Amino acid sequence: MSPMETGLTGIGALFVLMVLRTPVAFAMLITGYFGMLVLEGSRAAGAVMLTESYSTVSNYNLIVVPMFILLGNIASAAGFSRGLYDAAFAWVGRFRGGLASSSVLGCAIFSAVSGSSVATAITIGKVALPEMKRLGYQDALSTGSIAAGGTLGFLIPPSTGFVLYAILTEQSIGRLFMAGILPGLLLMAAFIGTIALIATINPAAGPRGARVPLGQKFRVLVQSAPLIGIIAISIGGIYAGVFTPVEASAIGAGLVLLLAFAMRQLSWNGFCSAILETVRTSAMLYMVVIGANVLNPFLAVTHIPETLGNAMVGLGLGPYGTLAIIILAYVVLGMFLDGLSMLVVTIPIIYPVILQMGFDPIWFGVVAVVVIEMGMITPPVGLNVFVVKGVAQDVPMTTVFKGVMPFLLAMIVSLLLIIIFPQIATLLPDLMFS
Repeated sequence: MSPMETGLTGIGALFVLMVLRTPVAFAMLITGYFGMLVLEGSRAAGAVMLTESYSTVSNYNLIVVPMFILLGNIASAAGFSRGLYDAAFAWVGRFRGGLASSSVLGCAIFSAVSGSSVATAITIGKVALPEMKRLGYQDALSTGSIAAGGTLGFLIPPSTGFVLYAILTEQSIGRLFMAGILPGLLLMAAFIGTIALIATINPAAGPRGARVPLGQKFRVLVQSAPLIGIIAISIGGIYAGVFTPVEASAIGAGLVLLLAFAMRQLSWNGFCSAILETVRTSAMLYMVVIGANVLNPFLAVTHIPETLGNAMVGLGLGPYGTLAIIILAYVVLGMFLDGLSMLVVTIPIIYPVILQMGFDPIWFGVVAVVVIEMGMITPPVGLNVFVVKGVAQDVPMTTVFKGVMPFLLAMIVSLLLIIIFPQIATLLPDLMFS
């Protein structure tokens, strides 16, 4: 077979392995190794496996992954997420749909700690869903708002999606973190606006909460201030140029650990569980990066990315027509693959095309993450939908999917705004690194 035929066979084998429930990291590892074995021989295949594995685990920039994951796990184990939710509810809970809006706000703030959409949906869902059920919220709105709000964990820094995109494309993690802030706030505002619209059209969907006295509002805000302060120090330090992303992640993890012990809100068992979960998640992400880095040389040898780019240029659709095809492909893949799998499998193929079309790679990183977020709430996979279903076990899956549909529309509108006005994604990175 020619290198191109071998490459297409390898990509087909990769998707077959994932359909057969092979972990995506090992599916890429197997495909990349045996592809190089066929095309370049055992010596080259072994060298790629060895050098890429070593370079990944010794990559200084990847330290942000375990550090920010540890930060989120400690904050969750110490119960700080409850304080974030209570503060959000105190200020917006009295409005129609206010409890759902509080959930989205809580998700947005916790996203700046965890960097994971699944962790965000689980953590806030466990706190918010029982409260919304108690106050008579309709299941579609309550579960839909949590599932959609949880996706912010993949966009608002420190996002594991941006870290992986930066490693795969050799872009700046700091620039990508800054690029995610305004789109994250835009998406949060779109979700809250969607909740307000639903509650206005159907007041029974999201009844008003009790009015909270002004003094109590400030009291709960002060209680959540230490964690918000840690977020401000970590992310603000990156923006101000005081810390690198790696330093910010370590400082944030250290501060939240000291805070949890100082406030006596973290038991020894909770600490051990947070450490164990951090090791598990970090090992999975490291393996994903190793798998992607073994697959990339195989794809390069087959010339598939280069051929795909030339083919798309040859269609004469122009940059935005090509972008539309890429986004549509992401939407279709999002119906079957989880977000991290989509990112690591597609970026090595799509990224050269994006550069050839003249798009800003930082801006496209934001676009890709937003589209992947959409895949987290679309059927039939919809990872966040399954997560929320696991928390709200008495709610039918069809109800949860029905609840996320208005939020999916809000994400589409936000994505169009980011495409039409790329400054939403590029303004802060340009200001910071100019």
